[in-house]
Amino acid sequence: MLRPLAALIAVLAASVPAAAMVGGAEPASAESGMAHAVLIVGSRGNFCTGTAVARDLVLTAAHCVLPGADYKLVEFEAARQPRLRDVAAVVRHPQFSLPALLAHRATADVALVKLAEPLPQGFEPARLSDGEAPREPGARFVVAGFGVAVRGDGRSGGTLRAAALVATGRPGGLQLRLVDPRTNGARAGLGACTGDSGAPVFAADEGRLALVGVVSWSTGPGNSAGCGGLTGVTPLARYRAWIIETARMLGSPIAP
Repeated sequence: MLRPLAALIAVLAASVPAAAMVGGAEPASAESGMAHAVLIVGSRGNFCTGTAVARDLVLTAAHCVLPGADYKLVEFEAARQPRLRDVAAVVRHPQFSLPALLAHRATADVALVKLAEPLPQGFEPARLSDGEAPREPGARFVVAGFGVAVRGDGRSGGTLRAAALVATGRPGGLQLRLVDPRTNGARAGLGACTGDSGAPVFAADEGRLALVGVVSWSTGPGNSAGCGGLTGVTPLARYRAWIIETARMLGSPIAP
């Protein structure tokens, strides 16, 4: 059985893969993911973020929905009362490697979660980019997640927050590393933390935000353990065909 939501959100000891939006990130607006992002909880006490890509289909990180646990979607109703929504099926990319992820190496860290019932009208499917994510250092992205705002403080999680981050290092097609442009990862800044795994990563495309990646891991400043340094992202271009075909097989085709 799933633990009560309060207990799930309280279990926020640092997860080894990534995780929420620390560093003073603001609550997300409709333009930065509010209408697309969802909260996923598991029976082992983990929680992650996902993105609605169809009315009854959510894209998230594969390490968020590992075998051996049950998963639910959390919908917040009036007065922030949580409602748990049933999951009908989980499909992880067949090339996902947990050991590679734990070593912060590139892997197919993507999965689709089929819901038993469609999401309510307040949610809108995100637009999946049909191109590569920007690769040049300094390229700008928006990340929105339900993770903790203060590392180790579970009470600070469960609110969707968004941050503008930029690419750093030598970005490639298999992995992106994002940082807060104000700190460049040298000191604590904006970044993913516990609960932000699977969070949507958006880039501007013809004046609109398009989904180009999911959050996979995080570090503290200077590559230390924790949050507020690097935010590791799995770009979706390499897996776009798999996402579209798997969505079709699940009966939830993704709109172009």
